[in-house]
Amino acid sequence: MANKAKKILVTGAAGYIGSHTLVELIHNGYELVSIDNLSNSYASAFEGVKAITGVQVKNYLIDLCDLAALRKVFKEEEKIDGIIHFAAKKYVNESVKFPLLYYHNNLESLINVLQCCAEFEVPNLVFSSSCSVYGNAEHLPVDENCPLALPESPYAQTKVIGEQIIQDFVQVNRLKVSLLRYFNPAGAHSSGHLGERPKQEALNIVPRITGAAMGKLPVFQVAGHDYPTRDGTCIRDYIHVSDIAQAHTLALEWLIKQEDASLCEVFNLGTGEGHSVLEMINAFEKANQIQLNYSLEARRAGDVVAIYADNTKAKNVLHWQPRHSLEEMMRSAWEWEKNLQNKNFD
Repeated sequence: MANKAKKILVTGAAGYIGSHTLVELIHNGYELVSIDNLSNSYASAFEGVKAITGVQVKNYLIDLCDLAALRKVFKEEEKIDGIIHFAAKKYVNESVKFPLLYYHNNLESLINVLQCCAEFEVPNLVFSSSCSVYGNAEHLPVDENCPLALPESPYAQTKVIGEQIIQDFVQVNRLKVSLLRYFNPAGAHSSGHLGERPKQEALNIVPRITGAAMGKLPVFQVAGHDYPTRDGTCIRDYIHVSDIAQAHTLALEWLIKQEDASLCEVFNLGTGEGHSVLEMINAFEKANQIQLNYSLEARRAGDVVAIYADNTKAKNVLHWQPRHSLEEMMRSAWEWEKNLQNKNFD
């Protein structure tokens, strides 16, 4: 295939979205290298990728905040045609408790990646941003031109600052960038070999729902039931992780085709529909014929009320279209949860 000569570095590749993106990139003929220190992921993700694709991805077990170690990777790999930068700490409530940890990790790692882009003449970068940059937006759905509201958490602020760092960098360096603001990835690979598996306690809604259904949690706690929404719970745009992974591949392909030496474009990745927490519970119960034990609790610090995407730009420019339904998302997440009980992972 035409892309076989393209070597792509994926940071945070053992993570949830990173590992699914490896599969998409391999299916599209790219040569891959990974950097992941496994601080919140497992090496077994690479075995899942191999089980699906037959390819063992090479991983460098380093911290991106260590510039000297990162430079060694670039020297060893010689020519890197593009980077997809996932690696970052990502939990809203943890960032509220430990803001300095988040600012240090998420921003220093990005700065080091950009420094290596300049030094080793890497032409393309896909950056993992977030819909959290919109804060409590005044108008829904949000498009890429929506003014960024005050971030509700240090995590969100690291994405706002990260985007600004990249935009400033592109003004004076040769680099083509896609900033992907994705909404709420959920679900698992249809093969059952990959899914969401953080090392620390799961904080995202779908793994907490499946964990409660499996008995890992005594009850699923709904964080906040007095929001000004249709049922009092937060509304989010949930999108299947495999659709997010495909979008990263399309964003990379789009960058490679651009003739401009420097550019920076923002794309929303969401379904365009918002679902409340209670609606997600109902969807899980319907898809899997399981009744979930849940309770209504107090609000959680850092959460916005409602957010969902206008994805017109990604559809028109990247020719991207979400393919998986909410039911598929919930069914695949439950199959992955059951697989976790039956397999021995490292």
